[in-house]
Amino acid sequence: MRFTRLIIGFLVIFVAVAIIASEQLAGASADAVINARLTTIRAPIAGTLSSQRRPLGSKVALGEQLGSLQDNLVDGIRLGDLVREREAASADIKRVEEGIAAIEVAIESLEKRIQIYRSERLRQLEAAAQSATSLKELAEGRAQAGALGDSPAGRRIAELELEDARQRAIMAEIALASARQGVFLADGYNDAPFSEQQSLDLSLRLSLLRAELAGEAARAAALDERIAGERLRVNRLGSAELVSNVEGRLWEVLAGSGETVERGQDILKLIDCEATIVTLSVSEGVYNRLKVGDNAVFRTGGEGRTFAGTITRLAGSGAGTIYRNLAIAPSERHLQRYDVTLLSPSLRDDPDLGCAVGRTGRVFFEARPLDFLRRFWD
Repeated sequence: MRFTRLIIGFLVIFVAVAIIASEQLAGASADAVINARLTTIRAPIAGTLSSQRRPLGSKVALGEQLGSLQDNLVDGIRLGDLVREREAASADIKRVEEGIAAIEVAIESLEKRIQIYRSERLRQLEAAAQSATSLKELAEGRAQAGALGDSPAGRRIAELELEDARQRAIMAEIALASARQGVFLADGYNDAPFSEQQSLDLSLRLSLLRAELAGEAARAAALDERIAGERLRVNRLGSAELVSNVEGRLWEVLAGSGETVERGQDILKLIDCEATIVTLSVSEGVYNRLKVGDNAVFRTGGEGRTFAGTITRLAGSGAGTIYRNLAIAPSERHLQRYDVTLLSPSLRDDPDLGCAVGRTGRVFFEARPLDFLRRFWD
């Protein structure tokens, strides 16, 4: 009986020592911290900053306005030049339009005079043709009646009178026929009345003015586009809003409200809560057994909550440069060990710890004998 108890005691001691040794020898990190990528809000223009006071660490929504910039000294000289050029173009358009209107009135007046002239001139030519026809008939009658006797001289005179009357009648008919077609003969060197010639000249000038008006309108339209573009440029340089580009927290304020900042100057730094990771350091022996894609467990300090994760980066020793854009910088002791990065979607989605940057804990890479008790406790 005593021998049995002795054996059982040795077994219990052996199991306890094995569990303790397994717990201590299991791959684990020396330290681990919840970390996240930083994003910097920079000034898009130079100007005076106006922003609300926010406590550091306050939540920031994606697209939320964080402040504004106003530059009252923005260069608007080019915009003023374009506006004055557009006003000159408007004056030219008005001048050409008034010229077109005056010529149209003059052409309308001349058209009325032309219609009156054509009507009365046609009546005149009809009367002349009728008179020439009557004279021709009279000459023919006298020639048939032998009004000048039978003397050769009288017959010759009658024949000449008759021929002249016939020619005059033909000329009158030709002038009348031409007038009915719109061409007036016997008006000197012109085939149209003076009013019609004036109307033609004015019509040519009217065509030229309409072409000039189209050119001025095109120039004005081009100036309108340039003015719109220049106004947009001035507005963009005159004022700008600072908008959050991430869902996160306010981490650092580099310029306060009322300060004058330059274009491209850093204004705020935000934590990107969608890029939460766990950074840790391990010993050389543990580091050499790890590879990207291995599973691991992050256990928070204090509460002891656990979150499954995956190794995404093995940076080795002295990996200080990779922390330049992370919220938590490594300690000297951390840099003396070997750097590992862990991605844990369950941690990122946790409402309490998803953006708890700076929260510490440990990471375990192998199963331990007492994990079932830890899960039960959790």
